[in-house]
Amino acid sequence: MRILVVEDDPRLAELLRRGLVGEGYAVDMAHDGLNGLELALDSDYDAIVLDVMLPGLNGYRLCKRLREARVWTPVLMLTAKDGEYDEAEGLDTGADDYVTKPFSFVALTARLRALLRRGSPERPAVIRVGDLEIDPAARSCRRGSTPVPLTAREFAVLEYLARRRGETVSKTEVLEHVWDHTFGGDVNVVEVYVSTLRRKVDTPFRRRTIHTVRGIGYRLEAVEGAHP
Repeated sequence: MRILVVEDDPRLAELLRRGLVGEGYAVDMAHDGLNGLELALDSDYDAIVLDVMLPGLNGYRLCKRLREARVWTPVLMLTAKDGEYDEAEGLDTGADDYVTKPFSFVALTARLRALLRRGSPERPAVIRVGDLEIDPAARSCRRGSTPVPLTAREFAVLEYLARRRGETVSKTEVLEHVWDHTFGGDVNVVEVYVSTLRRKVDTPFRRRTIHTVRGIGYRLEAVEGAHP
């Protein structure tokens, strides 16, 4: 397993390198964000240990650049920041896990092993289906350059369909992922929201992105040249 460590503190970087080599990993080092980005784009790593406060390019921006370039290498963020908003920012830019300094090396390597077991599935920070763009961090939706205002629940339904794009999902699956367990309404509420989404994200733009699979559920998929 080959790991990239991007850390500007020379002492901590060397401790990480020695520890990971001792665990049997091959380790490459970068001490600033720009060099780290270059290595991450040019080489095939199994995981990246990424500090947030880096010269040249901070860890948040580095991670976002990787995801925009469709590099899905698992990223473990390492930082002295410990606020919940800092953690949320790291995860929203595409990181997979987050460790706060000071940390236990045993815990860090356990988290790293967990990331390595998951591999590198595609998980873009911004989801695109044709010219439809869904940004979960900003809670925003655009069709091309045109913003599409959605309520929180409408966005949640659309985001779930987008994360399962190309797959057919049932009304029950949507209900279970978007509504909490205390919801006592009819499963057909999903149909109401899907109909509203079509009126907002498809019909005005002469697109057909949200498809009904009769007797099963719905599928979000761009079909070139299609419109209602």
